[in-house]
Amino acid sequence: MTTAPAAAETIKNFFEDTGTSPSEYDLVLTGDLGYVGTGCLLELLGRDGIDLGYVHNDCGLMIYDREAQDVHAGGSGCGCCASVLCSTILPAFRKGELSNILFVATGALMSPVSSQQGKSIPAIAHLVNIRAVEKNEEFTQK
Repeated sequence: MTTAPAAAETIKNFFEDTGTSPSEYDLVLTGDLGYVGTGCLLELLGRDGIDLGYVHNDCGLMIYDREAQDVHAGGSGCGCCASVLCSTILPAFRKGELSNILFVATGALMSPVSSQQGKSIPAIAHLVNIRAVEKNEEFTQK
């Protein structure tokens, strides 16, 4: 089970809705798709002509060492996203290393009842565009 289809659909819809492309962002960060889900995400978006390869990273891949740890497909999406956002991404914004990213947190809507009935587990992806604001620039809601 992977949340990659939810992430792919959310990212694709965002690019279509905003008329933007991956090249306009410093980073498109997902979490946690892990190694397997990242491959699925890139393949699904590639079918729609969207190449994230050079700007994408995944919170789970940033946290875990696949060679030294037995992590299989990854960890908790919310845990990985929060950890990477607070420890790596926000400090990079403060240093001026990042100025415009897409942050795509993923998760599975787990239900013991659905699983026991053999039903699929729905997945969800929330996308937030995080941008640096110049100190003299007034914040405006768009």
